[in-house]
Amino acid sequence: MDLTSEKLPTHPFYTSIAQYAAKHQKFFQWKSDKPDHYTHAILVDKALQLLKERIKRGDSLASFLRGQLYFEEGWYQEALEQFEEIADKDHQATYQLGVMHYDGLGTPTNAEKGVEYMKKILDSPCPKTGHLKFAAAYNLGRAYYEGRGVKRSEEEAERMWLFAADNGNPKASVKAQSTLGLYYSTKEPKELEKAFYWHSEACGNGNLESQGALGLMYFYGQGICQNTEAALHCLREAAERGNVYAQGILVEYYYKMKFFTKCVTFSKRIADYDEVLDVPMIVKVTDCLPEFIHRGMALASFYYARCLQLGLGILKDEATAKHYYSKACHLNPALADKLHALLICQRI
Repeated sequence: MDLTSEKLPTHPFYTSIAQYAAKHQKFFQWKSDKPDHYTHAILVDKALQLLKERIKRGDSLASFLRGQLYFEEGWYQEALEQFEEIADKDHQATYQLGVMHYDGLGTPTNAEKGVEYMKKILDSPCPKTGHLKFAAAYNLGRAYYEGRGVKRSEEEAERMWLFAADNGNPKASVKAQSTLGLYYSTKEPKELEKAFYWHSEACGNGNLESQGALGLMYFYGQGICQNTEAALHCLREAAERGNVYAQGILVEYYYKMKFFTKCVTFSKRIADYDEVLDVPMIVKVTDCLPEFIHRGMALASFYYARCLQLGLGILKDEATAKHYYSKACHLNPALADKLHALLICQRI
């Protein structure tokens, strides 16, 4: 599993600049004057100016929000400097520093330092860290699973994730719940009933990755009785919400059901995602793992190529078909090899 860090959890009182503005009603009053005249860059610049003013007045939250704005804009060095300045008195800044050091955002990767910050959050007796502890435990579980910053231990990773998942609590780490579903379905020996349970909990709490995973488990009867209707319901909802792997599985389903026109229309759009969006942006928007985004795009590329090769639902075009076969190989070589073997056996 190629895992990603848990995003900064929602603070029970202040979750973003938007909610901060709701408390300080004059904060964005300027925005409504001439809304059509403001670009994103102008809005960010204006927000930074207003935050600077509030920092001068002693507003401690504004200091964190300035760092968070830098972080969300991808200005990681500025964010790092801001968070380091206030880390001793702001636990959210401490959390973000842990993420940044572990992932190498704005600073060279230092997994040990990232782990140190996350342990500081988890071990803190301060009640203000309450909303951060589950996420910190998820990140520590990731570190144990990957063996970065700590000695690798799947047992310790599982323990951390179970703590972070908190029996399916929607206010705990939903990412940990989804990761447990993935972990139990890939470890040896597999524990598919547990995988289904945790994907169900995560899906019920809004996790997009797990919604697609449930569709697959229903499709193939893994950890649950096979149910095509339930599978398609999960996959279609997940696909509509932006789960690229679910979209790829639906492409495969349309091909096998000989809905070739639908397969072509859907697969072409998915295969060409990288022409309008990069995978890191899709990850940021959907919080799905890059590995499965690549799998979805590879499936779409392969089946679009097959339709082009045979002239199914589209005019035959072998040259373009070769391009999309190559694209599938580039996106996920192992999956492309498996599909090619099925093709040779005339099972596709």
